[in-house]
Amino acid sequence: MDQKILSLAAEKTADKLQEFLQTLREGDLTNLLQNQAVKGKVAGALLRAIFKGSPCSEEAGTLRRRKIYTCCIQLVESGDLQKEIASEIIGLLMLEAHHFPGPLLVELANEFISAVREGSLVNGKSLELLPIILTALATKKENLAYGKGVLSGEECKKQLINTLCSGRWDQQYVIQLTSMFKDVPLTAEEVEFVVEKALSMFSKMNLQEIPPLVYQLLVLSSKGSRKSVLEGIIAFFSALDKQHNEEQSGDELLDVVTVPSGELRHVEGTIILHIVFAIKLDYELGRELVKHLKVGQQGDSNNNLSPFSIALLLSVTRIQRFQDQVLDLLKTSVVKSFKDLQLLQGSKFLQNLVPHRSYVSTMILEVVKNSVHSWDHVTQGLVELGFILMDSYGPKKVLDGKTIETSPSLSRMPNQHACKLGANILLETFKIHEMIRQEILEQVLNRVVTRASSPISHFLDLLSNIVMYAPLVLQSCSSKVTEAFDYLSFLPLQTVQRLLKAVQPLLKVSMSMRDCLILVLRKAMFANQLDARKSAVAGFLLLLKNFKVLGSLSSSQCSQSLSVSQVHVDVHSHYNSVANETFCLEIMDSLRRCLSQQADVRLMLYEGFYDVLRRNSQLANSVMQTLLSQLKQFYEPKPDLLPPLKLEACILTQGDKISLQEPLDYLLCCIQHCLAWYKNTVIPLQQGEEEEEEEEAFYEDLDDILESITNRMIKSELEDFELDKSADFSQSTSIGIKNNICAFLVMGVCEVLIEYNFSISSFSKNRFEDILSLFICYKKLSDILNEKAGKAKTKTANKTNDSLLSMKFVSSLLTALFRDSIQSHQESLSVLRSSNEFMRYAVNVALQKVQQLKETGHVSGPDGQNPDKIFQNLCDITRVLLWRYTSIPTSVEESGKKEKGKSISLLCLEGLQKIFSAVQQFYQPKIQQFLRALDVTDKEGEEREDADVSVTQRTAFQIRQFQRSLLNLLSSQEEDFNSKEALLLVTVLTSLSKLLEPSSPQVIHPPRPPKVLGLQDALFCKSLMNLLFSLHVSYKSPVILLRDLSQDIHGHLGDIDQDVEVEKTNHFAIVNLRTAAPTVCLLVLSQAEKVLEEVDWLITKLKGQVSQETLSEEASSQATLPNQPVEKAIIMQLGTLLTFFHELVQTALPSGSCVDTLLKDLCKMYTTLTALVRYYLQVCQSSGGIPKNMEKLVKLSGSHLTPLCYSFISYVQNKSKSLNYTGEKKEKPAAVATAMARVLRETKPIPNLIFAIEQYEKFLIHLSKKSKVNLMQHMKLSTSRDFKIKGNILDMVLREDGEDENEEGTASEHGGQNKEPAKKKRKK
Repeated sequence: MDQKILSLAAEKTADKLQEFLQTLREGDLTNLLQNQAVKGKVAGALLRAIFKGSPCSEEAGTLRRRKIYTCCIQLVESGDLQKEIASEIIGLLMLEAHHFPGPLLVELANEFISAVREGSLVNGKSLELLPIILTALATKKENLAYGKGVLSGEECKKQLINTLCSGRWDQQYVIQLTSMFKDVPLTAEEVEFVVEKALSMFSKMNLQEIPPLVYQLLVLSSKGSRKSVLEGIIAFFSALDKQHNEEQSGDELLDVVTVPSGELRHVEGTIILHIVFAIKLDYELGRELVKHLKVGQQGDSNNNLSPFSIALLLSVTRIQRFQDQVLDLLKTSVVKSFKDLQLLQGSKFLQNLVPHRSYVSTMILEVVKNSVHSWDHVTQGLVELGFILMDSYGPKKVLDGKTIETSPSLSRMPNQHACKLGANILLETFKIHEMIRQEILEQVLNRVVTRASSPISHFLDLLSNIVMYAPLVLQSCSSKVTEAFDYLSFLPLQTVQRLLKAVQPLLKVSMSMRDCLILVLRKAMFANQLDARKSAVAGFLLLLKNFKVLGSLSSSQCSQSLSVSQVHVDVHSHYNSVANETFCLEIMDSLRRCLSQQADVRLMLYEGFYDVLRRNSQLANSVMQTLLSQLKQFYEPKPDLLPPLKLEACILTQGDKISLQEPLDYLLCCIQHCLAWYKNTVIPLQQGEEEEEEEEAFYEDLDDILESITNRMIKSELEDFELDKSADFSQSTSIGIKNNICAFLVMGVCEVLIEYNFSISSFSKNRFEDILSLFICYKKLSDILNEKAGKAKTKTANKTNDSLLSMKFVSSLLTALFRDSIQSHQESLSVLRSSNEFMRYAVNVALQKVQQLKETGHVSGPDGQNPDKIFQNLCDITRVLLWRYTSIPTSVEESGKKEKGKSISLLCLEGLQKIFSAVQQFYQPKIQQFLRALDVTDKEGEEREDADVSVTQRTAFQIRQFQRSLLNLLSSQEEDFNSKEALLLVTVLTSLSKLLEPSSPQVIHPPRPPKVLGLQDALFCKSLMNLLFSLHVSYKSPVILLRDLSQDIHGHLGDIDQDVEVEKTNHFAIVNLRTAAPTVCLLVLSQAEKVLEEVDWLITKLKGQVSQETLSEEASSQATLPNQPVEKAIIMQLGTLLTFFHELVQTALPSGSCVDTLLKDLCKMYTTLTALVRYYLQVCQSSGGIPKNMEKLVKLSGSHLTPLCYSFISYVQNKSKSLNYTGEKKEKPAAVATAMARVLRETKPIPNLIFAIEQYEKFLIHLSKKSKVNLMQHMKLSTSRDFKIKGNILDMVLREDGEDENEEGTASEHGGQNKEPAKKKRKK
């Protein structure tokens, strides 16, 4: 039979074939087809023949085709056919589908749909036919019966798609079904159906099946619905990530975890690649992505960002067109997130309203962590983002070339956080991805080398961390580092020091790098620039410190801890130590040559030798011999010659120019410290061994020389140095400059000898007498210099020189002077205690050291770079100063004797204030330890049980002490009130209050002062108010406080309407006539501004949430409920602020900054009110009207604020007019001009305020219409601010004009009159 059909089909006409086919019974053809196909014979030719004999023009032919189609579809689905045959059959069916009439196409489509819904498909191969059927259906123009109605082909297709998408899809056909739609012409609405259905299937599918589905969706998105596709994918994976993180951090057992971490990350990586690829082909998709994430940002930066979306954005940066846009978006998100955090941390009010969430910074670091799973496409974006953050938000240059940098622990500023985040991103990326290490290192070094003028400490820190992490790994990149070495001589000294310190672990690993560095340093040694030579010295000193010589003391003496990985890199340690010895002695030779160079170079050497000795004790001999021979050049060996030092030799004269050649004081200082160290550490170890005599000789010699210098310095008079009162100290003559240099040298030498004698004194009375004599010499010189400088009205030699005393010595000296109660020491100590000047000098030096620490982060002198030692000394000094201040109050001390200068107690207090702020700046983590050290009562035994006392409790104890002092001070008589001390006390209280836990009960108000005496001081008032606000904000919002203060100000300054008597309220004694006007008024206004900023931030957040929720009506109606507490809080804040402004607007404020600021803040108030009204415009449809308290707020603003604003504006203008007239009468044109300028400046904010009020009223009208509540009934009509000619005033002025003969007056008067109306016109 099949043969017959084929032979008939071969004929030209199909008539016979048709006749033959009609003779066959129903099942014959289908059976024949089945048998042929299953046997694997050529079913294609048979099918063609059947179609040829069944034309669609006849009903019978159409029905036959319909049956054949059904049969073929079942055959293909059965899975009994070979692949090729199945494909051929489907191909033929596709070709013939468009011949079908509409109704049959609908039937066929319905068959497919029911198969899908019932899940009766076996392998889904036949689904390839469905798009062809739907496409064919869409082309049919005639109306088709569908269900109960009649639809066109296009509408039928829409209905079918709708039915298909609303039914159940079997998990295994989701991808096929989605991919099928790409071949069907779809309208936007139909695409949305399909996309929603596919996205809803995500959660039901295996993780591995999602990437191909996403791919199909992205292909489909070219037809529309790009936004939905992206939103769906991002939302799904963000939720999955969140769930995954919760599971990992939760307590569940590991087998409960739904997805293994690695698998999830790999799937995410694949999907990100798919999306990036799709964006490359369809830029519209990229624009949609950026737009979607930007919109989510408006309200709240964390709304739309998740680790997944950040990783996606970073991958998109590989596409040139989107690179800048995306990095910019991420950069602003990061900073916005940190700013929000800062705002939240500063306000308890916001913390209570806004739940704590994860921040963009943690998400980005999570992306770095996840990128381990071969997310190579993200790494480049991460590196770029890291560098952008570090470049944009690194420390900025400040005056004098100094950069103000605080330690990371207290960098509360968003910019510093952002810079630190950039560094963290780069460091973590460096650790994880090998392929990108070279690039990161190269970029960091490039910035270090090329940005010599701008601060680059953050890059050096990053470099140091990278090197610490893996010195061995970096050997492969050593060429980059050696390349950077070539630029050393051109870089600033500070950069060189930090750069070499950072790469120092590498030098231990790589000999070639070390040799390269030594060559560079040797060249620099003889460079022309002074900076280059100083860099060479710094480099050599660093090498000496870090390459140990055999037999040196153990590394427990090291001041800088090196990580294990880099200390144990030296494998052949014995060989290395021997090699190191020759290497170090070679460097010592190079350094000796420096002793003939400029003073600055020598100075560096002297400052560095002590550290070298401590780290490399075997070099002691060489170093001490060098120092001894250097000293002998300037030492007078004959014992009876005065003075003992050749000061002339220290000074270099070149023509007219005179400069210091040898910093002799620093040389002596270095010798003294090295000698003390040698005696304490090396000699005890050598006791048992027999040493050669000459080895010991230098130490005996040095002792003798210092002894001799001390004795002769005491005997020397100032005349011996030619430095008595009659000497010339002016900076303009060469002799004066020379005398200045000599004086500073002598003072320095005295200081060094004081420390030397104290260290060897063992509390002997004679030694202490020597110390006092040396101090007297020092004091005489310093008095002469101060006196001469005072006359000349110039600063002494640019700056007051740093004291040469070491911090350790200062702390021992203060402890001895104030706290030493050992009986045997009393007699000798009484010598020093008898001199008040000496004690004051000791405290002053301590202050100088702390100031130096605050400015630079370290102090001069030995161990000045070692944070632990500095901290120890700080604790000791603080304990002494605290005891001295609390046990001998200033009042007691000052009543005894009046001396010029500050009393010791006041100096102690100043020291405490500086130390508290320095400790918070540099030692935040050690605060607990610091406060424990202050506890004077602490005994060793109590130490253990005392350890659990919290920081807050200890701080509260200290605060109570200072509070007591402040109260005593305020209770004193007016003439005894010391405003400096009060100011310092408040500053101390402020810095201590920062250590309190905001929730703790210890946050207390400063008690109200018992008398108003002494509160007239504006500065003191300002700092006390600031303290009050900072404490208040830490536990609730300060609006009520502001309202009370505004009533006080109103009471003291009176009303703008002079007839009104204002009732005085005394909430705060600190507000009085002297302080109310500029001081308190400006402070409360700045606080009000902060509150408005917080409210504004909350409104923006709410608006962002609303715009996100309006996607579905139901969602938004349910979502307004959680916002109620926030809305209520906003309205409460604004209501209280309204009453605050209500008081101030009626106050007769003096013209100037107060009026100016008040007008600006009122403008802000109205802008915020407008923002709230606009928010309700957005919400009121879904939530059904506006809340009652909002209506009350609007009513209050209409009755209590707007009319008063207008009368205040008139008050300000009248004041300025009266100023004009008084100006004119005095006939001084200059005075008139300045008065006019001031008037213009003051009235500038007025038009802005009027505009803000009118904007507010405009939006209120909109809201009234929308909410059907008449909000305008409480608003009075605004004053008409048109320009009017007032006839009576004009006549009066013209009459005055006639009487006035002075032309200048007339001119200025006309000028004034012309300007005034014009200005009024502008105000409309």
